[in-house]
Amino acid sequence: MALAEILLNGASFHGGCCRHKVLLSLLGPLISNSKLYSSYRRPGAEPEKKPSWENVDFSFKKGIDHLKTQLSLLKKETQDYLKGPGSHSVNQHLEQTRVLWQFRSQEDLNKWVVSSDVEIGGKSKVYIKLGRNNQAALLYGTLNTEVPRDGETKYSGYCSMRSKPAVGSFNRKKFYDWSNFNSLYLRVRGDGRPWMVNIYTDPYFSHQKDDLYSYFMFTRGGPYWEEIQIPFSKFFLSSRGRVQDNQHPVWLDKASFLEALFEISFEKAVRTLGFTIGDKVDGPFQLEIDFIGLLNDRAHREEFAYETYDKNTPV
Repeated sequence: MALAEILLNGASFHGGCCRHKVLLSLLGPLISNSKLYSSYRRPGAEPEKKPSWENVDFSFKKGIDHLKTQLSLLKKETQDYLKGPGSHSVNQHLEQTRVLWQFRSQEDLNKWVVSSDVEIGGKSKVYIKLGRNNQAALLYGTLNTEVPRDGETKYSGYCSMRSKPAVGSFNRKKFYDWSNFNSLYLRVRGDGRPWMVNIYTDPYFSHQKDDLYSYFMFTRGGPYWEEIQIPFSKFFLSSRGRVQDNQHPVWLDKASFLEALFEISFEKAVRTLGFTIGDKVDGPFQLEIDFIGLLNDRAHREEFAYETYDKNTPV
């Protein structure tokens, strides 16, 4: 246990956060039930009589098995990167479409999470399940704009659906590489209510953690499916619900395997995708999603739809 603490502390001070994460992933199964750091003790409570190291459930076999699993996953990721779609091969450059998510089983739904204003004391409700004949995801619920009576919250009434962040070997963050495509392509069936499509990024700097790229998706309602194409050039940058003056396009090529492995990228890489409804109209809603994919539209030449400003204007 003492050796584990020395390794983790040494990695955090001398090797940076990347080694710290790798060591924590390696030693996690060995010391899963232990306390690396002193836990909070309420005033007046009796201190623990047994040292924390006596509570360690050390399992060498479990740690070796976990290491083998992570190494095999790392090997597979390396092979996938070298042969595509993470590689820069000829087939990747010729790729016109790619399906990111499709909903045919409960396993596909488990890759997504739903949330609502219940987290801040609101009364909206949202659910997700497989649609008819297990051919789509059905997102449904009730929107309620009643503001919680906590004296702080001013606005309420939203529901969202968001993909879970992908995790690679040794608990590394995985990012998407959409650099060979210029549009998001969806097949949906809604009830006529507008939605917001959100691209969540994972920035290098902490003050950018609330940055979000968004664009509108309008459903027409009725019994028919519709195919929606949203160019990435249309997504605008916002932070904490406020549209930013300094606009710039989504960086779609900052998500390669090597950059995620060595953490050398300082740009905001695409991490997850989500849908949000918050049109301030109380009542039920529903949205069926058949698949979510990417499209390389050769006819679309627009690089960015919004005006950009120089950060340092020359005098």
